[in-house]
Amino acid sequence: MEKTQKKYKYGLIGKNISYSFSRQYFTEKFKNLKLENSEYVNFDLQAIDEFSKLDFKRISGFNVTIPYKEQILKFLDTIDDEAKEIGAVNTIKITKNDQLVGYNTDFFGFQESLKPFLKPHHKKALVLGTGGASKAIIFVLKKLNIDYLVVSRNPVKAQISYQDIIEEVINEYTLIINCTPLGTHPDIDESPNIPYQFISSQHLLYDLIYNPKKTTFLSNGEKQGAIICNGLKMLELQAEKAWEIWNL
Repeated sequence: MEKTQKKYKYGLIGKNISYSFSRQYFTEKFKNLKLENSEYVNFDLQAIDEFSKLDFKRISGFNVTIPYKEQILKFLDTIDDEAKEIGAVNTIKITKNDQLVGYNTDFFGFQESLKPFLKPHHKKALVLGTGGASKAIIFVLKKLNIDYLVVSRNPVKAQISYQDIIEEVINEYTLIINCTPLGTHPDIDESPNIPYQFISSQHLLYDLIYNPKKTTFLSNGEKQGAIICNGLKMLELQAEKAWEIWNL
């Protein structure tokens, strides 16, 4: 009797994730690498507590997306030092003894995709949004010695509101990063409420969104002469780093 080849299963933890970049990316990757015994599926959870009901013995690793990058922490046996400092996990490795180990590869993807666009005058950044993704972005800005200011609809200490973004603020903060979901397909006409008319060719606008390729946020910046970058390269890089971790 022929021995059955072990099947490697990977998946994405999230909510309402039918659009899933990860599933498409890894399915294509497995096909190109001829990994016929590997598959990638979506685990669309309506509440994070559903995570504990999954059969981990049949799974080698997870990616984690919004809104669970912070909520997932309580289910993990170990958390990598960088992910611990960031306070959010987007990659989980399941070890041979069924331990769940959390990592953050978002910061690597953001860091490496941002670097080619940075100019010496990009010394201060506005971070739009306060979710799990923004935590990885802030971690990178600290590493790169870029001062930052977080913008929130409900600002707490050391944050500002969108109404506080006046011309002087835009002039001072020449790197603007959208960490909100505003502008994601299908709501492509939406964008963060900032005074785009003050943006100039000195600015770099980075949007974590990848669908559409050019969001209203990026389009508004480009019209003012700004350099723009979407989140596709970040996603590809974080996915490759996750694959590396799963295969350690």
